Amino acid sequence: MALRIAALKERAPGENRVALTPETAKKFAALGAVVAVEEGAGLAAAITDQAYRDAGAEVLTAQQAVAEADIVLGVQAPELMALAGAKPGAWVAATFDPFRNGELVAAYAKGGFEALSMEFMPRITRAQSMDVLSSQSNLAGYKAVLTAANVYGRAFPMMMTAAGTIQAAKVFVMGVGVAGLQAIATAKRLGAQVSATDVRSATKEQIQSLGAKPIFVEDVAGIEGEGSGGYATEMSEEYQKAQAELVSGHIAKQDIVITTALIPGRPAPRLISDAQIASMKPGSVIFDLAVAQGSNVEGSKPDEVIEKHGVKIVGYSNTAGHLAADASALFARNLFNFLSAFWDKEAGKPVLDEEIGDAVRLTQGGKVVNERLTTA
Repeated sequence: MALRIAALKERAPGENRVALTPETAKKFAALGAVVAVEEGAGLAAAITDQAYRDAGAEVLTAQQAVAEADIVLGVQAPELMALAGAKPGAWVAATFDPFRNGELVAAYAKGGFEALSMEFMPRITRAQSMDVLSSQSNLAGYKAVLTAANVYGRAFPMMMTAAGTIQAAKVFVMGVGVAGLQAIATAKRLGAQVSATDVRSATKEQIQSLGAKPIFVEDVAGIEGEGSGGYATEMSEEYQKAQAELVSGHIAKQDIVITTALIPGRPAPRLISDAQIASMKPGSVIFDLAVAQGSNVEGSKPDEVIEKHGVKIVGYSNTAGHLAADASALFARNLFNFLSAFWDKEAGKPVLDEEIGDAVRLTQGGKVVNERLTTA
């Protein structure tokens, strides 16, 4: 019997993405899988049911789509009740936010499902095409700058007119991971004067390569390379104090600040205090990309425009979801690249290896098995 892959409509508030596109449905079918999708699953991402049918997928009710499924795909992991009818031991490949959703992970274990957390994809060369955090962060960095530009009441580029010159906006990006690099590149394309900082000193060259000015603490050692898994780690108190002083002086001169700092398994670090906000010019804008993970900015709230000391603070709980069509296309390709990389033609299904399989697998055989969770 052919492997059955199902994708459901996302039910989390504000989630417009979908984990399967007609492109990837067609590719899964070419591998020999039967593909089913819940009716209306792609509408928020500008994908019609007919487009799925044309790609060879079955368009069914949620219950019918999941019935006898071997693999269920999701952007955000579905609640357990949505998986009723799936095969015992079925895989669910999605984002789980495992450190904050322990109860959901435990429920998956108890339900006998194999939860595959796409956030835990190791940052190694062969897994780059499977990395949903990178693909979604890239779009989030882009959208953050566009949103800030929309909220900001002035132009980004320098403009020389008969009535006089408009100076370029000053944009400061805090955190130079995938989202930060894209934010720098986007702000530069819009004509802003861009600067950026990070706790990893190795990012200086990346900042300069995009034409931005690096802002770094010079007299206290930072992280020379990457932290675990390519992420930054927490810094010493001495470095944090020196960085806060440097950043405070720089922030006061900025028009736009984009914060992108996240630490896996921990609340987002506080980068901007109320006092620093008060030092900024009226009309300035801060976009907090970490607002849903604890926030980088004091007083920021998800999906609200907050005004403090004349400064507008913005942040979306799901920034990539505001670019649903492109975000879905990239997310779906990540999932296909993941599963197809391990496809065993004789078995007619994917067979995960230890390096990647053990990294992303949260539950198996009725237990939570991921070492990052069992040792947390």
